[in-house]
Amino acid sequence: MKRKSAEVIGNVLMGMGMVVMVGGVGYSILAEVSQFNLPQLFAHGAIMSIFIGALLWLAGARIGGRERVADRYWWVKHFDKRCQNNPRRPSH
Repeated sequence: MKRKSAEVIGNVLMGMGMVVMVGGVGYSILAEVSQFNLPQLFAHGAIMSIFIGALLWLAGARIGGRERVADRYWWVKHFDKRCQNNPRRPSH
């Protein structure tokens, strides 16, 4: 897959994940506090949609190449002298 198309597909999946998560949160809030008599079965499905949206978001980040941010922080944590625990260095 070409880099540009991977970025586009990743961004679309991340956008879909965000919409699904926000929609699930919104529906579950409306089902609990509103007078619309929304079915409770859908409210439980809305809570599940939050997790499905998060999975879509993570899949889009993986396809689009956005997981490099976590790699950078892993690199800093393991190889930056300021972030390592050193028993000889006194704590502040």
